[in-house]
Amino acid sequence: VQLHVSGMTCASCAAHVEQRLNHISGVEASVNYATELATILSPNALNENDLITAITETGYSAEPLSAPSEDSDFAQQQKLRALRDRLIICSLLTIPVAAMAMIPMFQVEHWQWFSLVLATPVVLWGAYPFHRSTWINLRHRQATMDTLITLGTLSAYFWSLYEMTTGSSMSGGAMSGGAMTSSEMAGMTAVYFEVATAVTVFLLGGRYFEARAKQRSGAALRELAQLAATDVVVLRDGKEHRLPTAELLVGDWFVVRPGEKLATDGKVIEGTSAIDMSLLTGESVPVEVGPGDDVTGATINAGGRLVVKATKVGSDTALAQIARLVNQAQSGKAPVQRLADRVASVFVPVVLLIAALTLAYWLLTGADSSTAFSAAVAVLIIACPCALGLATPTALLVGTGRGAQLGILIKGPEILESTQQIDTVVLDKTGTITSGQMTLIEVIPTDSTQSDLVLRLVGAVEAASEHPVGRAIAAAALGQAGALPAVVEFRSEQGRGVLGQVEGHQVFAGTQLFMTENNIVVSEPLADAQVAAERLGRTVVIAAWDGIARAVLVVADTPRASSPQAVARLRALGLVPILLTGDNPTTAHAVAAQVGITEVLPQLLPEEKLAQIQALQAQGKVVAMVGDGVNDAAALAQADLGIAMGSGTDVAIAASDLTLVRSDLNAVADALQLSRRTLRTIKVNLFWAFAYNVAAIPLAAAGLLDPMIAGAAMVLSSVFVVSNSLRLRRFRPAV
Repeated sequence: VQLHVSGMTCASCAAHVEQRLNHISGVEASVNYATELATILSPNALNENDLITAITETGYSAEPLSAPSEDSDFAQQQKLRALRDRLIICSLLTIPVAAMAMIPMFQVEHWQWFSLVLATPVVLWGAYPFHRSTWINLRHRQATMDTLITLGTLSAYFWSLYEMTTGSSMSGGAMSGGAMTSSEMAGMTAVYFEVATAVTVFLLGGRYFEARAKQRSGAALRELAQLAATDVVVLRDGKEHRLPTAELLVGDWFVVRPGEKLATDGKVIEGTSAIDMSLLTGESVPVEVGPGDDVTGATINAGGRLVVKATKVGSDTALAQIARLVNQAQSGKAPVQRLADRVASVFVPVVLLIAALTLAYWLLTGADSSTAFSAAVAVLIIACPCALGLATPTALLVGTGRGAQLGILIKGPEILESTQQIDTVVLDKTGTITSGQMTLIEVIPTDSTQSDLVLRLVGAVEAASEHPVGRAIAAAALGQAGALPAVVEFRSEQGRGVLGQVEGHQVFAGTQLFMTENNIVVSEPLADAQVAAERLGRTVVIAAWDGIARAVLVVADTPRASSPQAVARLRALGLVPILLTGDNPTTAHAVAAQVGITEVLPQLLPEEKLAQIQALQAQGKVVAMVGDGVNDAAALAQADLGIAMGSGTDVAIAASDLTLVRSDLNAVADALQLSRRTLRTIKVNLFWAFAYNVAAIPLAAAGLLDPMIAGAAMVLSSVFVVSNSLRLRRFRPAV
């Protein structure tokens, strides 16, 4: 059973829900904070309502997992917009509070009361999500980062309110409007509203950017759902009827015209065609199909008219199975415990204890209540997690901004930790190592035939074809000649070749079988050239006119020029590169040899790619996966680090952790270097945020720091964190 859990604000929340579910007899639960999914396994029958009740008892809400829809996407957008509005309003209210506290020229008469008016909605309404989470966790005897936020903001706010209403500020000009003495002015300035409001704004900003990244977690499944055809032409009683795909039944015959998507998985009954499988297999060369061949839904008919018998519909189709694989791989990821949350459960009780002991010590030693309370509040304020809240968002924002300049999109801080341990990088072939587009790489003519004449005549015939191989030849011919002659009496033989009249010549272009069927003999030199090219995994087109074979044209999906250097850089980073592809072994090994990869996993279906990633992980390897097709989506989600090429499908990009906008494999090494640097920056930020506060706590407890100085120390720790994060703007990849 999978449930969607709402209300979690940190990884500790997910741990609480998971702990509660695992207390149910026979239940093994995993709760993923990033995807907000609870996956529950049990050998016994599970009652969904009982599971939802158990989650509700922990203070969170749950509902059955439903298919992604526009309504659910809109609801997420509304929540994100509400959080953004809360951040903007609180920021506008905080600016004058901070200005009045820090700039003497703005400290007009009764400025503290103005600060109180402005700070109250920020602390009580703006920080309400933190306070609510704190209350929920306290009810279950738990402490999280939200607990620190609530303690810091409310202590600063209420101590300031206490000072204003019961301190020296109650006398003189503060209340009556008369002139104030210097002692009264000192009392009036001992307010810390800027501390409470600034903490709230900084952490709301971090929460907003985190929520925006989390919103994309379900995008992969939405994109998969959109790949399927929406309607289908069904043959019933000898007539064509256009129906919604949902009404298609197993056994129905349906028609697929050139350029249309196949509505579902099935078997070809009539017709021959080339099927573009790139959406599902990632391979650029269409598969020739005819009567009796199996075809897959959501693939595109690139050739002739087909009549297909539906063999699988709905949730049984290959597309639906891939969607389930992506879902399972995403929900199966262990939630990443943020460093701040890992120590919060210890840090918070310790700070509370120290504050209580400080208050008791000063009271027992005869100090007045104001001194004792001031020291205790200073302890709480110095422990306020402003720098902790900034440590991750600032480093992430600067790092991702620099990454965008380099063509690297980092989706969130939770994926950075895996970049430190990655030891194996699995590379998809088509669209990743190679360009993903068929290109004419060589024309091998007979001695008596000129290459430019071969390209001119064959290019003219292929220009009338829709086949990707033909388009590659036509594009090369057009690029060389600028214009191609007209072709007449054009005919295409699906899976074999094309022919037509060009400038008085009967031109043939196609396979060896096509030549044999038209009584054209291929000479031994051309046959040898064909065999040599096919051994390298390339596609060969034989050209002939006037009944004589004239040339061999070699077409291939060639490696990107930068791929060999990129593979070498990955090795220099200590990674073992592995080539993984759905292509045949000959082609796979040929491409691997060209770029310097020795380990190859060829001829893999989508579910087999996922299985290979799982097998590598079972061997103890920490795996990064680089891919660009729908067929890579499940493997990308399963990998410890999923990296999608930006030239690939939206589904692959949505399922990945890192996206490379540049179609350059060098960006993989750049991405790993930047991610590791960003993670190191976050760790340094968190260390100093804790160290700064912890070092100052004894001073505060000893009465050597009043709350104002404690607030200033907290600001300085924040300045350090921000300054350290800004160093990422100067990041340069090491080539």
